[in-house]
Amino acid sequence: MSMESISLPVLSKNTLCVVVPLEAILFDSDGTLCDSDPIHYYAFREMLQEVGFNGGQPITEDFFIKNISGMHNDELCRVLFPNWEFDKAMKFMEDKEDMFRRLASEQLKPVNGLDKLCKWIEDRSLKRAAVTNAPRPNAELIISMLGLSSFFEQLVIGSECERAKPFPDPYLKALGALRVSPEHAFVFEDSVSGTKAGVAAGMPVVGVVSRNPEKLLTDAGATFAITDFQDSKLWEALEELERNQSG
Repeated sequence: MSMESISLPVLSKNTLCVVVPLEAILFDSDGTLCDSDPIHYYAFREMLQEVGFNGGQPITEDFFIKNISGMHNDELCRVLFPNWEFDKAMKFMEDKEDMFRRLASEQLKPVNGLDKLCKWIEDRSLKRAAVTNAPRPNAELIISMLGLSSFFEQLVIGSECERAKPFPDPYLKALGALRVSPEHAFVFEDSVSGTKAGVAAGMPVVGVVSRNPEKLLTDAGATFAITDFQDSKLWEALEELERNQSG
């Protein structure tokens, strides 16, 4: 058979077809399921100013994005307070998380289109897990408030793994629990560290541009980026994936 007679499918730039057949979708929580970063930013800004961080000047949103967003608390202790005793730094982090949960319980809202995407996943009986660097109480609060406690089959916490994101361990743990190969799953992420973790675990990552700039996510390895779960780029990619699954 000549090459001219072979009809190859034309794939879009924003393709997810490498995961055919699709068996599972994995989600980060903070900033991906809900736009929680403004609440984290506010809590960090207020509490860091109280302890005299940055000479008592409030941190900027740009500083938060580049130095705080997506990291786990053990790492943040070393980044923000290199001269503090670890226990003192962790106490600050725990107090900050308490403040976040108080604010989140009043202000948390899902990312646009989340309900539509969850229904699409449920209708196709795909496996799903939430994989996050957030402390377990935060992740459980977010998932509960969004009405997703019964939606997620697994919840994997970065600090409960040998290594948290940006290492692949949390995503690999989720795949193992779901009994799915990385060749048949993809990830939704909003942070650089989470994107790197998903890519390192061998999966395509769809970046959710809730706060982090699109270029940061694509530079970290995201296949493409969306503004929210209503973005036409996402639904075109899912429709293309379904055509290839049935083809």
